Amino acid sequence: MNGDDQETKTGAGNGEGRISPGNGIQGERGPGEAGASGAPGAGPQGAGPGWTPAYPPGWGGGPGPGGWPVKPEQGGLFRQHPFLMILLILLFAGAVVMIIAAALGSRIGSGSAPAFSFGKKVGVVKVEGIVMESKEVVDQIRRFFDDESVSAVVIRIDSPGGVVGAAQEIHDEVRRLAKEKPVVVSMGSVAASGGYYIACPARRIFASEGTLTGSIGVIMEVANLEGLFEWMKIKNVVIKSGEFKDAGSAYRDMTREEREYLQEIVDNLHRQFENAIAEGRPELTLEKVRELSNGKIYTGVQAKELGLIDEIGTLWDAIAHIQDAMPSRITAS
Repeated sequence: MNGDDQETKTGAGNGEGRISPGNGIQGERGPGEAGASGAPGAGPQGAGPGWTPAYPPGWGGGPGPGGWPVKPEQGGLFRQHPFLMILLILLFAGAVVMIIAAALGSRIGSGSAPAFSFGKKVGVVKVEGIVMESKEVVDQIRRFFDDESVSAVVIRIDSPGGVVGAAQEIHDEVRRLAKEKPVVVSMGSVAASGGYYIACPARRIFASEGTLTGSIGVIMEVANLEGLFEWMKIKNVVIKSGEFKDAGSAYRDMTREEREYLQEIVDNLHRQFENAIAEGRPELTLEKVRELSNGKIYTGVQAKELGLIDEIGTLWDAIAHIQDAMPSRITAS
């Protein structure tokens, strides 16, 4: 027998036998019994009735076919660590829910941290800073207009105004939205001039006591740097196709005709502003609006007394007002 494949030892007097390597089995025999030998995987040959297998650590169960022990099947990770697996599953499910919530919230969110809910929602649109362009706000309003899960919208305005055209575009979208869904405006620190222009089509306007609003008017400023250019020895040459093409040039004084021309532009824009307020605030007559459109700013308290706003309150008061007015519970988004 080759010693590299198998080794059999029989102790004198106690009849102990060992079969190794290749099958990992140790056998014990009773006194006086013959030694056992066997090829790997063939089972013990000539094992007597007193032979008892001793299984290596980690092996269990009874002997298999031919008398060889069968290594038990190992349990899965879930069987070995059930609580750990449950925790991992819960963490994974929570991460999926948060990703979905973030995706849906960003799609119709307001720029602030959006709230996720499975019911009806109040959309919040922010108008902040000087209004120089309208696309971002207009796109957001249109998304809320098309989203059936949004039942009402709050326009949060914290702006001193800006260019007329951009404010008018946002105003028109607010007016369009207000015809289909409840729209409430919440004024922040300032909602004046173009900020108020945007607010006036809303069904209800909220402002804090110290909010600065009003400033109903239009302004155009032109700097005259003629003296500075002369001192710098800079001479401007103009080639134009029309009399008023360079009206308001900083290189020279404005003529009387140019001043009258630009004043007509400002007055026309001012009348558009007044008409928009009278349309959006039907409780104010056009005559009353013209009295108020002198460029003055008003506090929230003064604006309420004059009829320019409806309620003294915060953003959350405005949201609560819409929630109370709706037939079913809705949440802010």
